[in-house]
Amino acid sequence: MKLLKNVFVALLLTVTAIGCAQQEAEETKKKEMAEPATKHSQAVAVVHATAGNEVSGTVTFTKKEKGVRVQADLSGLSEGKHGFHVHQYGDCRADDGTSAGGHYNPADNKHAGPDAESRHVGDMGNIEADADGNATIDYMDSTIELNGADSIIGRGVVLHGGADDLESQPSGAAGPRVGCGVVGIANTGM
Repeated sequence: MKLLKNVFVALLLTVTAIGCAQQEAEETKKKEMAEPATKHSQAVAVVHATAGNEVSGTVTFTKKEKGVRVQADLSGLSEGKHGFHVHQYGDCRADDGTSAGGHYNPADNKHAGPDAESRHVGDMGNIEADADGNATIDYMDSTIELNGADSIIGRGVVLHGGADDLESQPSGAAGPRVGCGVVGIANTGM
């Protein structure tokens, strides 16, 4: 009888230990899914022209203490302002860039300018090209993320043929897509 009681207690302890281990594993998995372990400090998109256009260049995103520094160096644009956004998909296969989808907007906010309190994550406003078609930009963005559930890594950067009016819904009426690039993890050792 004593042996049977000891076996029962041992079995009960084993089942309890297995249950606790499974629960701990499930909680760890949930936490990892909620808080991805990425710690990317820099991302880059190499922009290529869509069909019939000549846009090329790079857009670099660098994690800083108060946001993400966005730097772009582009050429082949027409003179003037051009809408400049992060789009939903890192897919530039379509000749016209439409495979990149719409603006990246995980919070389902209205379209606005880059300084607006509420905006699409992808709303970077405009970049202005000079008479030679060259454009640069360097600003801090407090909405863009390189890590976590709303990271822009793997998404697309799109340049438009016209200016983003920063108001029209859902995308600012910036016209056709003249350039597209996929945001990837940068080689910070370069």
